[in-house]
Amino acid sequence: MAECTEESTMCDPRHALLLQSVQSGLPLVHRPYAELGQRIGMSETEVIGLLSEWVAAGIIKRIGVVVRHRSLGYDANAMVVWDVPDGRIGDVGRRMSAFDFVTLCYRRPRQGDAWPYNLFCMIHGKDRANVLAQIELLAASCDLTDVPRDVLFSRRCFKQRGARYAARALAAS
Repeated sequence: MAECTEESTMCDPRHALLLQSVQSGLPLVHRPYAELGQRIGMSETEVIGLLSEWVAAGIIKRIGVVVRHRSLGYDANAMVVWDVPDGRIGDVGRRMSAFDFVTLCYRRPRQGDAWPYNLFCMIHGKDRANVLAQIELLAASCDLTDVPRDVLFSRRCFKQRGARYAARALAAS
């Protein structure tokens, strides 16, 4: 581990405990940050402040929820990939993200002729027919009926977990 300096965020051993705690998942209580703080000897305000600093510094990319959608009955899960003209992608992405059935929407670079798609969105549904109807609604609502796309339904569920961060990354900050 890097040397403990005034600039290092890991001088306080509670910081390493906080990092370890958030990697394990937030407690399912009314005030999870207060609960974490109580476990490691910090106030709720300190926990929120430190996590905010780490997010602002890019040490932690984001704090989010991992939903195990299959256990909730969502078995028709489709990644829809679109070949959107570059000049429209920002507008289309914003419009697509406004639909409550779109759970993820992001841009990726095209990979040549073999993979010409640059906009990806995820739709979780309880049945395939409903998901396909939602895709058609997206295409019509976002003026994408003539845009090449592919629908990739998942066949199996991979292990889902949050991000893992090394204490060394924090020590270097």
